[in-house]
Amino acid sequence: MMHSLWTAIGLVLVIEGLTYALVPRKMKSMMASLINLPDENLRMMGVVAMAVGVGVVFLVRAILGAT
Repeated sequence: MMHSLWTAIGLVLVIEGLTYALVPRKMKSMMASLINLPDENLRMMGVVAMAVGVGVVFLVRAILGAT
């Protein structure tokens, strides 16, 4: 279980790092635009991202089998 958690955290960091490495100017622009969004919108975006993440994990484990 802990192995899977650390693997997932590592993959998130890889994906985050890729976005900053490949398109740093776009990431700065996107972050600047987030300042103008209301807290409720940011919160909803976070909830949706978490739900999609849970769905992906569920589907992968259902298709590939729980390990």
